[in-house]
Amino acid sequence: MAISSFLSPKLPFYPSTKLVPSRLTLSSPSVCCLSVDRRINHPSSAARNDELSSLRVVITAGGTAGHISSALAIGDELKSADPLTRILFIGFPNSMESTTVPSAGFDFSAISTVGSSSSRPFLYFTSFLRFPLRLVQSTFESYKILRDFKPQIVVGTGGHASFPVCFAAVIMGLKLVIQEQDSIPGTTNWILSFFADTIFAPFNCTVTNLPKRAAAKCVVYGNPIRQALRRYSSKGAARVSFFGQWAGAVSDAKVVLVLGGSLGANAINIALLNCYLQILSDHENWFFVWQTGVGAFDEMDSLVRSHPRLFLSP
Repeated sequence: MAISSFLSPKLPFYPSTKLVPSRLTLSSPSVCCLSVDRRINHPSSAARNDELSSLRVVITAGGTAGHISSALAIGDELKSADPLTRILFIGFPNSMESTTVPSAGFDFSAISTVGSSSSRPFLYFTSFLRFPLRLVQSTFESYKILRDFKPQIVVGTGGHASFPVCFAAVIMGLKLVIQEQDSIPGTTNWILSFFADTIFAPFNCTVTNLPKRAAAKCVVYGNPIRQALRRYSSKGAARVSFFGQWAGAVSDAKVVLVLGGSLGANAINIALLNCYLQILSDHENWFFVWQTGVGAFDEMDSLVRSHPRLFLSP
């Protein structure tokens, strides 16, 4: 994962020696801010602190954990690169981001809700009529927040909440970076790709699914991973934390992680519900960590039979 060098020509960010850019390159130079080599050409400590104390970044994401986790990973790395960096998250109130972001230790500002996947304003006439007004209102609120915070760059990772914030950034002439997590970009990032200065994509196929004029602005760097997930833990210790002390001694153990989405992916959950007992019966050294999604957990918990090699989580 990287942030373009247009953050500021004075900021001492350095390329990572571990990351190899894909065959898709950016027309302007890009550098990695997530792997900072502090041994190279550093200015004096006082001067460096003066430079970085003014760095302000707005990150916006919303809707599901896929968008929010990437946004938090970027925020973690920016803070790790330099603790003086000021980061503000913007999203919707009473949403996943409104609770997840503050609990991760970041400042959060809310704007009026535009719509959600459940409301589908293009399908319901009343919501459809209200959608433009909500969009204008949330964009105006985003404009005021950006004006007061004065960020040097705005980073959007997708979801409904990111569109008005990123659109306000375009109106204000701020540098805009978007980060897509999927092979097929979501609607928000697809539209914003026309206006973004740089687009970070996880796969080469993601670029082919974006508008042709956006391809020249793409850099393929994979998806950002939160620091907490990269901390080393032995496989045996990990099994013990999920299944108890006895699981750490199982030889040739294999742990299968099933991700049912942050809100609950019915197709995945139902498919596993129909076969998990047979799989565990056929493979005595297999373990399942099954994340059902918050919306599906209660139903799955009532249907799934307790098993010592199965860990169920929302």
